[in-house]
Amino acid sequence: MHDKVLAAGDNFLIPNGTFIGELIIFAIVLLVIWRFVLPPVQKALKDREDMVRKEAEQSRAAAERFEQAEAKYNEALAEARAESASIRDTARAEGQRILDDMRQRAQAEADQIVQRGDEQLAAQRAQVVAELRTHVGELSTALAGRVVGGDLAPAARSNANVDRILGELEGNG
Repeated sequence: MHDKVLAAGDNFLIPNGTFIGELIIFAIVLLVIWRFVLPPVQKALKDREDMVRKEAEQSRAAAERFEQAEAKYNEALAEARAESASIRDTARAEGQRILDDMRQRAQAEADQIVQRGDEQLAAQRAQVVAELRTHVGELSTALAGRVVGGDLAPAARSNANVDRILGELEGNG
C-alpha cells in the first residue's frame, strides 16, 4: 500500500496545496488588476482616442476653413483684377479723351493763327496796293515826263491806268 501512497504523491495531475494557494493568489491579483488597474488604463485609452478624434475633427475643420479662405482669396483676387482692368480701361479712355481734346484745341489755335495770318496778309496787301495806287501813278508819270521831257497827262488819268493794271494783277493773283 505504500506503493500506492507514493504513486498518488508523485502524480502531477492531482493538485496539491501549493497549487491551490497559487491559484487563489493569481485570482486575487487578477481581480485587483481587473478592478483597480484596468479601468484607469481603459479611461486613459478612451481619453487618448477622444483626443485623437477631436484633433482629427479640428484638422478637418481647419482644412475646410483654409479651403474657404483660399476660395475667398481667389474671388477677391479676381475682383481686384477685374477692377484693375476697369480702372486701366477708364484711365485709357480718359487719356484718349484728353489727348483728343488737346488736339482739337491745338487745331483750333492753329486755325486761328492761320486765319489771323491770312487777315494780316490781306490787310498788308491792301495797304501795299493802296500805297502803290497813290505813289506809282505819280512816280510813273513823273518818270515818263522826264524821259519825254515834259508833262504827259493829268494825274487822274494816270491814276486810272494804274488802277486798271493793279485790278488786273489782283484778278490774276
